[in-house]
Amino acid sequence: MNTFYFLTLNGLTMAALLFIMASGLTLAFGLMRVVNLAHGAFYLLGGYFGVQVIRETGSLTLGILAGGGIALVGGLLMERFLLQRVRGMDLSEALLTIAVGLIIADALLVVYGGQPVSLPLPPELRAPVDLGVMMYPYFRVLIMGFAVLLGIALWLVMTYTRIGAAIRAGVDDRETAMSQGINVPLLFGGVFAVASFLAGVAGVVGTSYMSLTQGLDVRVLMLSLVVIIIGGMGSLKGAAVGALITGMVSSFATGYLPQFALFFLFLPMTLILVFRPQGLFGRTA
Repeated sequence: MNTFYFLTLNGLTMAALLFIMASGLTLAFGLMRVVNLAHGAFYLLGGYFGVQVIRETGSLTLGILAGGGIALVGGLLMERFLLQRVRGMDLSEALLTIAVGLIIADALLVVYGGQPVSLPLPPELRAPVDLGVMMYPYFRVLIMGFAVLLGIALWLVMTYTRIGAAIRAGVDDRETAMSQGINVPLLFGGVFAVASFLAGVAGVVGTSYMSLTQGLDVRVLMLSLVVIIIGGMGSLKGAAVGALITGMVSSFATGYLPQFALFFLFLPMTLILVFRPQGLFGRTA
């Protein structure tokens, strides 16, 4: 029974990380139909830089903000100076983001080497906490709590603010929103920056769950795309449900049937693409 609880909690931790990664990405995807395939590289960039700041300053908060900040800057630079030049050309946009992702990953390999990097947590955050059914690392519980708070904050912004209304209008019908005076490209830049920031934050906090190593950017990118496809493009609720499904399936498949882990991980996405291509909570374009 302890194994079941452990896999459940690990699945929830993975789901929390995937939601932090995918929540901004799905809104940017829904707004401009741009598949940012460099999103995993921003995860890696934020993670490496944030961990370095933590080691040099001893401040976890500063490291998380630094990791998110450098990913935000990288995302903004890519969106303003590169993506805008190929806007509307789907293949060029996809290839451009792949190229940027590879360049970032190779640069990080040169700077930080190929050795796995873990998060240097203070002792009070490394200690396990009693959840009633078993002891579990305190920092992973904090990650789950942070994801819940982030989801609530994004929901409040999307539901009760003018910016949220503009984003929802742009996701539902970009052309109509632009005809109503909404500056969708500027809005997209803001959402893209937030998505990059969250990828960098996830890269720092996620290092307590998955050590930073070369190739991790591709793995987290694939998982984020699975989340978006399952949940539906541009849907926060879909990102939450997709992250939960992907996290739990990944944890239990890895724990009980590791030889079929990839099969079970991609099975839900395949079924969604066949029977409901817009995702569980997405709308038909």
